[in-house]
Amino acid sequence: MATPEIQNGSVSVMAAAPVAGPLDQNGHSAAALRVSSPIRIFLFFHKAIRAELDGLHRSAMALATNRGGGNIEQLTEKCHFLRSIYKHHCNAEDEVIFPALDIRVKNVARTYSLEHEGESVLFDQLFALLNNAMKNEESYKRELASCTGALKTSISQHMSKEEEQVFPLLNEKFSFEEQASLVWQFLCSIPVNMIAEFLPWLASSISPDERQDMRKCLHKIIPAEKLLRQIIFTWMDGLKICNKRKCYEDDPRSRSSGSPNEHGHRSCESSQNSDGIIQSDCGATTSSLYFPIDDILLWHKAIEKELIDIAEAARTIKLNEDFSDLSAFNRRLQFIAEVCIFHSIAEDKVIFPAVDAEISFVHEHAEEESEFDKFRCLIESIESAGTNSSAEFYSKLCSQADHIMETVKKHFRNEEIQVLPLARKHFSPERQRELLYKSLCVMPLRLIECFLPWLVGSMGEEEARCLLYNMLIAAPASDTALVTLFSGWACKGRPGGICLSSCAIGGCPVEEIKETKDNFGRSCNSFACSSTLNENRTCGLACKCEKTVKDGNLDSSLENIASEFSGTLSQKASQTNQSCCVPGLGVSRNSLGMNSLSTAKSLRSLSFGPSAPSLKSSLFNWETETDSSISDLTARPIDTIFKFHKAIRKDLEYLDVESGKLSDCDENFIRQFSGRFRLLFGLYRAHSNAEDDIVFPALESNETLHNVSHSYTLDHKQEEELFEDISSALADLSQLHENLNAKNLSGNLSESPSGSSSHSNSLKKYNELATKIQGMCKSIKVTLDNHVMREEVELWPLFDLYFSVEEQDKLVGRIIGTTGAEVLQSMLPWVTSALTQEEQNKMMDTWKNATKNTMFSEWLNEWWEGTSAASSHVATENNSSQGYGIHESAGYEAHESSDQSDNTFKPGWKDIFRMNQNELEAEVRRVSRDSTLDPRRKAYLIQNLMTSRWIASQQKISQARTAKAEDGEDSLGCSPSFRDSEKQIFGCKHYKRNCKLRAACCGKLVACRFCHDEVSDHSMDRKATSHMMCMNCLKVQEVGPVCITPSCNALPMAKYYCSSCKFFDDEREIYHCPFCNLCRVGKGLGVDLFHCMTCNCCLAMNVDHKCIEKGLETNCPICCDFLFTSSTAVRPLPCGHYMHSACFQAYACTHYICPICSKSMGDMSVYFGMLDALMASEVLPEEYRNLCQDILCNDCDRKGTAPFHWLYHKCGLCGSYNTRVIKVDRDPNCST
Repeated sequence: MATPEIQNGSVSVMAAAPVAGPLDQNGHSAAALRVSSPIRIFLFFHKAIRAELDGLHRSAMALATNRGGGNIEQLTEKCHFLRSIYKHHCNAEDEVIFPALDIRVKNVARTYSLEHEGESVLFDQLFALLNNAMKNEESYKRELASCTGALKTSISQHMSKEEEQVFPLLNEKFSFEEQASLVWQFLCSIPVNMIAEFLPWLASSISPDERQDMRKCLHKIIPAEKLLRQIIFTWMDGLKICNKRKCYEDDPRSRSSGSPNEHGHRSCESSQNSDGIIQSDCGATTSSLYFPIDDILLWHKAIEKELIDIAEAARTIKLNEDFSDLSAFNRRLQFIAEVCIFHSIAEDKVIFPAVDAEISFVHEHAEEESEFDKFRCLIESIESAGTNSSAEFYSKLCSQADHIMETVKKHFRNEEIQVLPLARKHFSPERQRELLYKSLCVMPLRLIECFLPWLVGSMGEEEARCLLYNMLIAAPASDTALVTLFSGWACKGRPGGICLSSCAIGGCPVEEIKETKDNFGRSCNSFACSSTLNENRTCGLACKCEKTVKDGNLDSSLENIASEFSGTLSQKASQTNQSCCVPGLGVSRNSLGMNSLSTAKSLRSLSFGPSAPSLKSSLFNWETETDSSISDLTARPIDTIFKFHKAIRKDLEYLDVESGKLSDCDENFIRQFSGRFRLLFGLYRAHSNAEDDIVFPALESNETLHNVSHSYTLDHKQEEELFEDISSALADLSQLHENLNAKNLSGNLSESPSGSSSHSNSLKKYNELATKIQGMCKSIKVTLDNHVMREEVELWPLFDLYFSVEEQDKLVGRIIGTTGAEVLQSMLPWVTSALTQEEQNKMMDTWKNATKNTMFSEWLNEWWEGTSAASSHVATENNSSQGYGIHESAGYEAHESSDQSDNTFKPGWKDIFRMNQNELEAEVRRVSRDSTLDPRRKAYLIQNLMTSRWIASQQKISQARTAKAEDGEDSLGCSPSFRDSEKQIFGCKHYKRNCKLRAACCGKLVACRFCHDEVSDHSMDRKATSHMMCMNCLKVQEVGPVCITPSCNALPMAKYYCSSCKFFDDEREIYHCPFCNLCRVGKGLGVDLFHCMTCNCCLAMNVDHKCIEKGLETNCPICCDFLFTSSTAVRPLPCGHYMHSACFQAYACTHYICPICSKSMGDMSVYFGMLDALMASEVLPEEYRNLCQDILCNDCDRKGTAPFHWLYHKCGLCGSYNTRVIKVDRDPNCST
């Protein structure tokens, strides 16, 4: 049996024309599309969902704060309704909107589908909490309020992002007709029973003006078929009538006179009408062989027949090895999988709960879904392998087809034995028909349009007529148009599409649609042909059908009844040969990649079968899945980002858990909680800025990955706002807590009733704010957990595909290079506290590899191990102030102790002092041959060995000077110095500061190192400085940011203080670069500067430079000063070399080429244009015109030829005059 295909396989229902200009084919302008676009209906959906979320959260907050209006049962009902509405909304987006958008705009839709999955987990958490037994505890109520707040925040942010990114793209990339088609397919993908609730709820949630706009939108969206519009607008207006069909209401002879049965459904007694036709007792359930519920057997029969055909087709494929139609086979399998899944959903949601709440086939349904998935994956594997498929694939194909068929058959037999007898016994025929009709309405319109003709095509004519009769009788009067549409679709399953409805139900259903009678006379001719039959007679015949079937002769009874119509209906049908013609939906899953199979599976969570996950199931658990997938991969530099995600998750968990204690805590807890929050906020901001400025642009630079990161940038903006809101709320909470403590201490509460009332109001306000903050912390946890999960699932695998390890190293280096020392000092302990020792080592190895050309390791050792080093340094200096040589000695001995396994002799200063010249030379050679030493370290050791005698002598001199200074014998420099003596501003001509430094080398008190070097025969190591003198109180003390003398009242020594460089400055913006390990002028890394890890220098953020490894660690080519430690500004050249900015200004007055590589130092196009004009105006002497010169271009590094000239030679390849002559030749063709 062939699987039906959806017709009209175009993108839009109507004739679509691509938008090539500002007007579409109907003359809609771009501005009009923005106002009247069909996509606007999604904005109405979002507004209604927001209103529902607001109501849900208000109810939960009322419950948590003991205000009126909170009720667990009502809250649960609201949650069920919201989840059902939002789930179907998401499924329709995943099935229709996102696949269509992905065809036109890549890399946008997937992240929104991932967000849908995260929101589904949130709903599961909420229902697990609602089912918790601890419903009377205050902590439970606050947790419930925080969960609803998190749900509201997550969904609201998701919808806002759709409105900012997705909807404008739909408006831009799709024509007006295509937009209408997408929205129509969206509506047709929602199950019928839900769309009937969805539209009236939507209409009631918006204003009257918006309701009118929505009706106008729907008129543009729904195809121009009266029947389809009748159905949609009936739903929208909420016309729900729960009684029987109108023909039965108007005819007293068809009404039931029996009493209601145990399920509230009245039985119909037998009666005889004026034509002598006996009407059946619809409620009879005893001694009958036919029951309407037995139509389920017809569903089972059709499904089994289709599965048998699929299994046979699989054997044919195996026998013939013919893959030409494998895709059609796959679509056929997908269709029957959808039918089976929606059938199981109908059982779980409609039939089983009505029959017996204890009956469940959840495991069987899940097994069927799993088997269909395996089958489809196997087919896809064969499709991808093609002719290379082995015989094993074919055998698996047949085996899987047979296994599915046996599984489904077994499942159906169990249902027929356990469920159907109960339904026959306990339900009246009316109730049975109602269950069948509701089961059908679990499917979306798009699937029903295929399912009904397929189902009817598998039946005999008599079975089909009874099926239509039962469907018509069960449908409420408000579904007249809908059941007419169903009947017409069902008739298309018969050969030639001959109408069965007239004979089955005694007349065309269209007759009952009074307002559309004339219109459907044209569109449903076969229905009209039967409208002349006597209505009472046909209804009686229909009932006679049921009565005679109960007597045990189904086939003969239907044949006899059908023959009574042959005198009129058959004759007319044979004369006109007209078929049942009702409008199709005009949707096609093939054109837009539509697939409701995944949607059907997601609806399983809404069924009554499986229970909700436990409360422990949270978004945080995604970390386990992600980490397991990452651990299987080779370590990548970009994996460093995952380490930050782990630390973020840890702190989010802390905020979520500890925020529940804010309602009953002391001031210390609030201070600690606020500090932890501020730390997370600051480090998150640094992390998100690095992603927005570095990682995401790197992804977007690949043409294949355009748009992949836009959604995450929007996430960062929303999360920033959440952090700001929590920060503001915490400040208010702290203020309230202080006020409450002040009132408690004042003791005024017992003195006046007004004071007691004020305290009570303040306490109530404090509790409400604490509950609000708890919800906000839950929201930020859920939002960020979802965000980092999607990054790890969607973005980070792209780095393996599109970025080499070297490129990832550069990215990591660029990220670190925009991170200042202060941030790193907070970030590194924060990150490493969340990692294992192995993870810490891997992360630090990645960082050190990315910063191998810099001084990062030196800075890291100074800071990371600074505590122990500082303590030992203080112990060493208890007796006397040590000089430069002692400081270096300590560092040397530490290196020696760390390399005890090395047999190379590493002498200390005392050993060096006792060596003679020959021994020193031998040690120099030994160090030079040591391949294990870093080149920098080796050079340092050799230099110090060669100058060791001088260093030792200087040590003795400095020690003597220091001793005298300590004994008061030398008070040189103890007086203050001034930057401005008139205004009494402390400092020197170099810096403004309030202290002097005591040089570790000679013990002098100097304002700065430059002042020291100007009057000394040696240089001052400022990092070795340990003491300073406050110029306000003249007290010598340990170096620090403020004066410790009580009389100075913590006077700051300067606005900026660096504990690493021992540097003070009170005028300029200074920052410490951890990669230069120096203080530099600027606002800071990541603000206006970044550190290039290749060049090892700090550059402006907007500078485009050429990297040369360690390019700054050289002398200025003009003044020969060392550039790396220079205090004057340095300018990068386009070639990658550097010179002082002042030197560049002087040099550029007479030169335009780099003094190192001879490339042009800037854009010389204007100058070269002037030379072109000069060359064109010059006329060479006759003897030089045919001379040619071989040249080498300094700018493009290529050789070429140029006409002879005594000064200027233009490169014929790049047009530059920055060339040099290699050879002069006579060439008669040179002039060209």
